[in-house]
Amino acid sequence: MQPLLVLGLLLASFLPMPELPEVETTRLGISPHVIGRKISEVIVRRWDLRWPVSPELPELEGQTFLSVERRSKYLLMEASGGRMLMVHLGMSGSLRVVSPGEEWRKHDHIGITLKGGMQLRYHDPRRFGMMLVVPISEIPKHKLLVNLGPEPLEENFTAQHLHMALRNKTIALKVAVMDAKVVVGVGNIYASESLFRAGIHPALPANKLTKPKAEKLVAAIKEVLAESIAQGGTTLRDFLNSDGQPGYFKQRLFVYGRKGEACRVCGAEISHSVMGQRATFWCAGCQRR
Repeated sequence: MQPLLVLGLLLASFLPMPELPEVETTRLGISPHVIGRKISEVIVRRWDLRWPVSPELPELEGQTFLSVERRSKYLLMEASGGRMLMVHLGMSGSLRVVSPGEEWRKHDHIGITLKGGMQLRYHDPRRFGMMLVVPISEIPKHKLLVNLGPEPLEENFTAQHLHMALRNKTIALKVAVMDAKVVVGVGNIYASESLFRAGIHPALPANKLTKPKAEKLVAAIKEVLAESIAQGGTTLRDFLNSDGQPGYFKQRLFVYGRKGEACRVCGAEISHSVMGQRATFWCAGCQRR
């Protein structure tokens, strides 16, 4: 039996949802197995995800996947018939490339069999994910995508953009940078880690972020996300990368999940509070308002 290529996150109820590096790791992992492959069969065992599975999904049979891109936490898989398969992993979803004969697990809901013998299988215990089929022409104006901010690793995410986007926001900076209208993909773990690297307190009012501090924060966000993608995403309890091995970025976390522990830089105790309904961690010795 061919071993599973486990791609994505299988999250316990207390763990955060897949963030941008996990979704990008999934994209990188599945791309070699699906691009250029014709879809020979679509199997839908459950239609009732958070967003009901598009009834047009079986119509992709006979079409070929041309590309796999990512916008924020959405995977965009272009098919040859002029349609895009939009995938969101929700809070507990994963995509695996398996043999079609692999036994279906309890929460395997969708299988897309590809010519050449492999199957892309969607697993989602909570069913908070999404598989929508959308005409490619509608993608630029799709309601889930149209109001998104810049990608954090692209050139248009600059200190000038961040400073201007936050100039009228009085909420905590950490909450503001997690707003997808400001910048996409800076989730809870990565916001905490980026603010630590930049030496900025997470509770700083967003409109008090100076241009020099914006420069430091943008650089830190880019560094943290790039490192995590390179290492296969943050190691949460059941996350495995495309080689079936745990990622290692969690070993480098300086503040997230380390409440009461000593700061790796200055030795001060790591603080914790809730901001914007999300757990927030920082070092009072290293991070200033």
